[in-house]
Amino acid sequence: MSNPVIGITTTGRTEAYTTSKHYNEYYTTPVKYVDAVRRAGGIPLLIPSGSQDWDAIMGLLDGVIITGGTDVDPAEYNGNVDNPNLRPADPERDSTELSLARHLIHEKTTPLLCICRGLQVLNVATGGTLHEHILDIRETDIHRNADGLWEMQPVTMEADSRLAEMMGTDNVTTTSGHHQAIKDLGDGLRVVGTAPDGIIEAVEMPDHPWLVAVQWHPEVTANEDETQQAIFDALVEKARERKLQKLALSS
Repeated sequence: MSNPVIGITTTGRTEAYTTSKHYNEYYTTPVKYVDAVRRAGGIPLLIPSGSQDWDAIMGLLDGVIITGGTDVDPAEYNGNVDNPNLRPADPERDSTELSLARHLIHEKTTPLLCICRGLQVLNVATGGTLHEHILDIRETDIHRNADGLWEMQPVTMEADSRLAEMMGTDNVTTTSGHHQAIKDLGDGLRVVGTAPDGIIEAVEMPDHPWLVAVQWHPEVTANEDETQQAIFDALVEKARERKLQKLALSS
């Protein structure tokens, strides 16, 4: 049996930072997501924004990662579209990832890992809302450094959570780079990780075989930090089980 195939969502067509003399639109994803999946024994397959035929696409995939990226349009959760700190939204990407999350929640078979923006997409897809900018609700921002880039941040996990079990600890140091956060929790989600300032850093969906979401970026340190690679290892292992189930049903 071949290794499980893990779908990884991409940036929107105008969101990427790649430059070329020949093209001005791209569907891209950082290589660290791909590397982490490969180390876990999975086969990465990119899902470009604009995809919608999930029945056909899920026939190719055994697991999915919804990746980090730009802000979800506040119009999707009745938020403040005029907040001056918003990053430009990508409507095509919003439509794709919200639709994908809802499909997998309803399907309840394919394992799903949501990372940073992915956690926010999941929360919005389940009826939740977001804080458009953390400094609107906190005096200091411990989630990004002075340049708005990565900050190493502690997260405390619920000891009985899936994430704590797979990482082997309920206290982790994470690579953080977000300026938004969960406000009202989506339906069916459970908070399982928080930052020292109370910001929600991880959620799970208990009524799903394997659906976990983290506000940090485990792919960044996964090559050096076993706790972070363990998240991808667990996803791929569950995807392997899903692949076996599909093979059994088709035989």
